[in-house]
Amino acid sequence: MLLTLAALLVFLTGLAHSWLGERYLLRRLFKRENLPALLGSTAFTTGTLRFVWHLLTLVWWGLAVLLILAARGPLETRLMLQIFSGIAALSALFPLYFTRGRHLSWLVFSAIALLLWLEANGR
Repeated sequence: MLLTLAALLVFLTGLAHSWLGERYLLRRLFKRENLPALLGSTAFTTGTLRFVWHLLTLVWWGLAVLLILAARGPLETRLMLQIFSGIAALSALFPLYFTRGRHLSWLVFSAIALLLWLEANGR
């Protein structure tokens, strides 16, 4: 019961982090005139800040899943690696979407996802 409650709180914290951060921080920040133009544009800057902000929520939600599973009993290494692989794969989608692939972290997240998946499933 305690792990399930903790998982719920972690999930809700992630939800609040993304929603409140987007509404009260990121939108206001992006209206500023003096944002740095990384890689030639402020679009890359805003995309990078946005995906990194929401990436934290994704990681918290992955933690919530692990807590729910832990509440059911001991966690198996294979399952944990599969969950981390899924989190890494979803993490790769964020820079692909928010920066149209210009932030190359999607390559690293994709490699991590593949390596974890291969290890979890016996290569």
